[in-house]
Amino acid sequence: MRKPIIAGNWKMFKSVAEAIALVREMRADLDAVCDVEKVLCPPFTSLSVVAELVKDTDTRVGAQDMHWEDQGAFTGEVSPLMLKELCQYVIIGHSERRQYFGETDESVNRKVKTSLKHGLVPIVCVGENLAQNEAGQTDSFVGGQVRSALRDLTAAQVSGLVIAYEPIWAIGTGRAATGVMANRIIGTVIRGTINLLYGAQTAQSVRIQYGGSVSPDNISEFMSQPEIDGALVGGASLVAAKFVPIVRQAAASKRP
Repeated sequence: MRKPIIAGNWKMFKSVAEAIALVREMRADLDAVCDVEKVLCPPFTSLSVVAELVKDTDTRVGAQDMHWEDQGAFTGEVSPLMLKELCQYVIIGHSERRQYFGETDESVNRKVKTSLKHGLVPIVCVGENLAQNEAGQTDSFVGGQVRSALRDLTAAQVSGLVIAYEPIWAIGTGRAATGVMANRIIGTVIRGTINLLYGAQTAQSVRIQYGGSVSPDNISEFMSQPEIDGALVGGASLVAAKFVPIVRQAAASKRP
């Protein structure tokens, strides 16, 4: 059985002091939930302090991006060698990186390969925009993103990564997909594409999250779906009174 994973993407929020306060507020409550993997993804500036605060717990830490090179003259970038000392996960290919910072399918694939080489677990984001959704292009577009992200990976490498289905039209809009809708895309399109590329065993081993306006009010709807293994949480992860209930409900929903 795939272990549920709830990751909080803090995006460009929280100073170091605010990050410390937030983690302290919810650390004990998160640690009390044992049936779900918990990942906090603060800004780069707070990775070190967050890692220190959760080092004696089972909460993990993730970065929000990274460069595909180990080092070099890339001003403003952060390498996997820097991250591996501080975190276990890294978000790759988030739609905001694609939309605002020129992320491409090719760069996503390069980053995925590099993260795996250095023992970082990539959370690979895929998802369509509203125009593509309304034009009936979701399946072909998302399937293409999955193929590109996984290009030249082995089945063993694919089995260990995480994929987040985040329909762009649902991110930060309050307009979440329905559980049934997300389950179909995750099961038929994403897991189906992995099945075609690597076989059923690999496809069934990959954990796939939903992301996009996830809240305490709708997390149970998503987690009740058989193909959905967790959530990549945005705004709600910035508030302990929202993120902790999401983690608790996720664990309860997937408990045998």
